[in-house]
This record gives sequence, structure tokens and C-alpha cells, in this order.
Amino acid sequence: MNAFVQFNGWLNGIVWGPPFMVLLMGTGLYLTIRLGFFQFLKFGLSWKQTFGRMFRKKEESEGGAISSFQAVSSAMAATIGVGNIAGVSTAIALGGPGAVFWMWMSALVGMATKFGEASLGVKFRNIEADGEVNGGVMFYIEKGLGPKWKWLAVLYALLAGLAALGIGNMVQANTMAASMAQFGVPPIVTGIIALVLVGLVILGGIKRIGQTAEKIVPLMAVIYIIGSLVVIALNIGEVGSAFGQIFYFAFNPAAAAGGFAGSAVAGSIRYGIARGIFSNEAGLGAASIVHAQAKNSPTRQGMWGVMEVFIDTIVVCTMTALVILVTGALYMESPSGGGMTGGVLASAAFTRGLPGPGGVIVLIGLILFAYTTMLTWSFYGEKSWEYIFGKKVVLPYRILFLIFLVIGAVGGLEFVWDLADTLNGLMAAPNLIAMLVLAGILVKEKNEYMDSPSAKE
Repeated sequence: MNAFVQFNGWLNGIVWGPPFMVLLMGTGLYLTIRLGFFQFLKFGLSWKQTFGRMFRKKEESEGGAISSFQAVSSAMAATIGVGNIAGVSTAIALGGPGAVFWMWMSALVGMATKFGEASLGVKFRNIEADGEVNGGVMFYIEKGLGPKWKWLAVLYALLAGLAALGIGNMVQANTMAASMAQFGVPPIVTGIIALVLVGLVILGGIKRIGQTAEKIVPLMAVIYIIGSLVVIALNIGEVGSAFGQIFYFAFNPAAAAGGFAGSAVAGSIRYGIARGIFSNEAGLGAASIVHAQAKNSPTRQGMWGVMEVFIDTIVVCTMTALVILVTGALYMESPSGGGMTGGVLASAAFTRGLPGPGGVIVLIGLILFAYTTMLTWSFYGEKSWEYIFGKKVVLPYRILFLIFLVIGAVGGLEFVWDLADTLNGLMAAPNLIAMLVLAGILVKEKNEYMDSPSAKE
């Protein structure tokens, strides 16, 4: 086991080294330029064509298995997960306040990347005779780049199926178990309960996942944001200082203080971008699998991708970061000595900022965020491996997913996070290559939509 941990650490250093950072951020920047800074200049239109259409009586007529809101709720069930609480806390604990700045940067260009993933997912999907929808990175690699690139599609599908067991499963279960352990609940008990609750939904397929996600995701996000705003309001005098720390330490080393061990600028960049991607998943391409299920046109579904990253990182992740910084929890020592990280740091910050209900908000947020994330990532994983092995793998994969859920609940936090980071980076590479090659098709699709009457509805 020690040898595997060491190997993963070595591979993680390569995967999240400068070349990959350039590829990840560079792809987002390239798409931003090619799309004419669409996510910024057309942000109002994206809002109008997404959330602004939710209350219209007109039914969505484009082919698909679920509504566009159910699709984005499912996608956001995956993105709004423990990364928004424990992930942000870990980024700040290891990379300092400056990590938040780099998280924002990854999100701003990631909005263009996620626009592309959602749009291409719809454009290159397959709608079978029985109405089943299949789509995602595998399909836009094979159909967009051509059959000779099928090996890259298979590689992506293989890695995505493995990554789902990490980012969308073990990390979620591990953080949930760690939070419940503070109240005396053994990790194995949390794992078994989560196994039952997740199994009841994922065994029903994407329609049941979509129906569950559209009810839980908006509610949990609103509760968490309101709780965060209350803490920030009670510490309003520290908000200016918090933003000052974020911008200053993005370009300067953070000195050790209290329980905080300090950090270098390289650490801020590395953890900010890595945890930002862990949270909003822009670049991983997995969300294209569920966006492809939407009854929507490619560009309009792409706009949901823009809003998805904005809400996940610019809104929810920033809430967590500000609560940690305005309460001074980052510089507190844990009861056992040393600094705090993960959900423990977030819980300490909320408890300090809002004595009584503060810690409960984090606990409920972590449980609901982790639960819904596992639902969607199980679908990502099974669809990825179904692409390689056929429908016969679906049920075995679901069972494997549930087994790994329990393993994650009782595993070590640091190793589980590191493994998830490695798998994230590996699965992102094929997707980013495809996004760069297909940028021209993406731009053409966007321009045709903008010239159509649908853009003015």
C-alpha cells in the first residue's frame, strides 16, 4: 500500500505540474477568445435563456431524456459537492488565502470550457430507437474528431469510470463520514447508510437521478448560501481584509501564523486551480454526459454550463472562503495542535461565526452535497464504461460504485483526495485535446444560434 501511495504522489506531481496547468487554463483561455468572450459579454443572455426560461409553460421539444433543468440540476449535483466546502477549505489550508484567487481564475476561463462541453455533448449525442440517450466526451471525440480517434475516446471512458470512484464517490463518502464522526457516528455506519440511500436512487437510472437532483440541489444551495451570508454579515468589518488577503497572497508567500503552516505562491496556484477544477469540473468533461440527456439545443445547453460554473465557484465556493477568512478560523489551532483542513476547518469557521446553528449548516451541507454528487457521478461512471463494455456492465458498475462508497467512508482523507486529484488530471487530458480540436465547430454552432430567432425568445 505504501508503494502505491508513493507512486500516486509521484504521478500526481506530474499530472498537476506546469504543463498540465498550462493545458487546462490555456484551453479555457483559448475557447474564451475563440467564442468572443461569450461567457462575459453574453452573461445576461445566458441567464435569460437558462433560469429565465424555467417558469415558461412552453415544453422543451428538442430530443432528450430529461428536461434541461433536470440535466443541469444533475450536473450541479455533481459539481456542488464537498469540493465547495471541504475542497475550498483544503485549498486555503494548504495554499493560503491566495488559492481562492486562482480558483476564481480557473472558473472564469472554465465557464467557456464548460459551455463547450455541454454544447458538444448535445450536438454529438446518440438518440437510440428506444429513446435512450448516449452522449459525452466519448461521443464528441469519436464523431467529432473521427473514428481514427476512437482510441482516445476509449481512454477517456476508462479513466472517467475510474475517476468516478474517486472524485464522485470515495471523497464524498470520506468527507461525509469524517463530519458524522464528530458526532460519534462510526465511519462504517455512515458508509452503510449512504450505500442504501444512494443505491435506492442510482438503481433507477438517470430519470430518477434527475428527479431527485432537481428537488435537492436548489434547496441545499439556497440554505448554504443564506447561512454563509449571515456569517459574513455578522463579520462585515472583516470582508475588506479577507479580499485583501486573497489578492495579496495570490502573488506573495503566506507566512505561518497560529495553526496555519504558511504557503508558497506555487502552492496557492496549484491548490487553487486543482480544487477549483475539483469543484466546478470544467475541463474534466464528465458533465457533458448528463448535459447530453437534456431536451435542448447545443448552444442553449452550453449556456447552462456557463451558469453552472458561475454558481458553483464564483458564488458557493466564494461563500465558503469568505466565512473561513472573516472568522479567522484559518489561523486557529485544532484541539490536537496544528492547523485544520477539510470539512473540519469549514465547520470550525461556521461555528465560530454563527455559534449554535453554524456547525449544523456545514454538516447538513456536506451530507446533502456529498449525497447528490454521488448520484450523478455514478451515472457518469456507468455511461463511460458502458461505452467500452456495453450495457452488460451497467449493473456490475453500480454495485462496484456502492462498494467503493463504503471503502471511501473508512479510508484516509489525504490519500483519497490525492488519488482523486490524480484521476481528475488524467481524465481531463483527452477531453482538453478534443476541445481544442473542435473549437471551430463550437464557434460555428454558437454563431448560428446567435443569428437564429431562438436567441431572441
